[in-house]
Amino acid sequence: MVVTAIYKVNAGRAVLASLLLGSGVLAGCAEPATSASTGARPVFGPDSAWVRVAAGAHYAQRGWWWRRLWGQHYRQLWAVPVTAPVLRLGAASLQPVQVGGSFQTNTLRLHTADGRTFVLRSVDKDLSRRLATGWGRLAAPVLRDQTCAAPPYGAYIAAALAKAVGVYHTNPRLVYLLPDTVLGGFRAQFQPALYLLEERPDRNQTHAPSFGGARLVMGSEQMLRTILAHPTARVDARRYLRARLLDILLGDWSRRADQWRWAAFTKAGGTEFRPIPRDRDQAFFRFDDGWLTRALSWLRPRFQTFNAAPTLGQVDPLTVTARPLDETVLALLPEAVFRAEAASLARHLADSVYTQALLTVPPEVRPLMARELLPALRVRRGLLPAAAARYYRALQVDAVVLGTDAAERFVVQADGPGRLRLQVWAPRPARPDTLLGEQRYDVRHTRRLRVYGLGGNDHFELRGRLAPGFAVWLDGGAGTNRFTQAAPATSGLGLTVYAGPQDQRQLSAAVHVQPLLAASHDAASWIATSYRLRQGSR
Repeated sequence: MVVTAIYKVNAGRAVLASLLLGSGVLAGCAEPATSASTGARPVFGPDSAWVRVAAGAHYAQRGWWWRRLWGQHYRQLWAVPVTAPVLRLGAASLQPVQVGGSFQTNTLRLHTADGRTFVLRSVDKDLSRRLATGWGRLAAPVLRDQTCAAPPYGAYIAAALAKAVGVYHTNPRLVYLLPDTVLGGFRAQFQPALYLLEERPDRNQTHAPSFGGARLVMGSEQMLRTILAHPTARVDARRYLRARLLDILLGDWSRRADQWRWAAFTKAGGTEFRPIPRDRDQAFFRFDDGWLTRALSWLRPRFQTFNAAPTLGQVDPLTVTARPLDETVLALLPEAVFRAEAASLARHLADSVYTQALLTVPPEVRPLMARELLPALRVRRGLLPAAAARYYRALQVDAVVLGTDAAERFVVQADGPGRLRLQVWAPRPARPDTLLGEQRYDVRHTRRLRVYGLGGNDHFELRGRLAPGFAVWLDGGAGTNRFTQAAPATSGLGLTVYAGPQDQRQLSAAVHVQPLLAASHDAASWIATSYRLRQGSR
């Protein structure tokens, strides 16, 4: 029979999670009762229906010098025993089918009898998994220890806040895996421990409101191939921006393309994709509380610390891992939209929302997590509009605008001293062209603008006396492209056209012409080189 999973959030309160599990999946994953235990070893309740255990007591066993060098992080939080339901795959009618995971996470993909997919992800990570030989062995203990730079239960708060602000989200649940015969050959890799269990956003999700009830959900690679094939397929840029501003609030720096799924909806004129962020392992990341980790954060600026004293300078490195996606989706959004989305996000994040979000974590750690996170969340909420403006500026410094494998018309027009305006149009035979978007660039904020036509027979029009004072690259890509220039002639300062031998050029001698860049020929080559896809299969 089909049952509905109900996640208990507090005594007398429950949130209906959009997980319709087949064949009594919760029979082996019952909600725990309260138990008393102060030890790190698991303590089971009657009939082993629940267990009380710490997510990582070993992190709190490091001495004074180690903590000074490598950080206090969230060691205390990892060492608190929490109560979780016990999961046996056989009793829950979950069939393991595939091992996945990124660099440090054990992930097991599970199928239900009705064809839905879940993932089981280890709460405790191991950043040293790739360092099995040579000098890597010396660094392994340190990397293993740095898992505690993020809290073990941050994903649950992140999901609750995403729901509050209208961002699609997964619905993680904490379970303790007890291996059974169904686990089979995966048993050696998946030992008894705390895991995160959630439905994988994939294919038909009409039963799942948190995935938009979409009839089709796909990964980033398939989404990118679709939107870069033709401009009739687009990402809902404002929804993606809202999700990215939530990343900034949470201090979640690890947002590469593989950590997003996409809900597809049929709209007038084409397909619209809406983002589903997942894998919140690095939300609330803390890395500046050790002498050596602080030094490392200077060398790797993306390791920004979630704290109550953020600076706007942290926005640029905090958002860099998703920069290729940002450039693809947000390139033509004006600054006013960034500010408006940030203001809207802040309005939806009242203190009561924060308090409610804390109810999603185990009760044993709620007071500690409130002390660790609430002051910073309140401060960061107030800084969201300014952070959004800084985020917009970060995308303007080395700006990238992409076409598709269909034909587009790119109009580069002078907009005053040190400024230019870019418009992207979709040609329509026998009808006026459709404006896909436009953006303005200013020498005070922009060092370089790169426009890639990708495939299709594109037209690049240069209008006005272009002297922006920053570099402008126009790359025609595949197809037979046209580059034309209207009077008055451009000064040519910093303006470079990348054209193939088949392209038509009507340009002044002041415009630099270079051979076409290989990586930008078409959508397929751009996707293969730009997005760091297939870093893990989850």
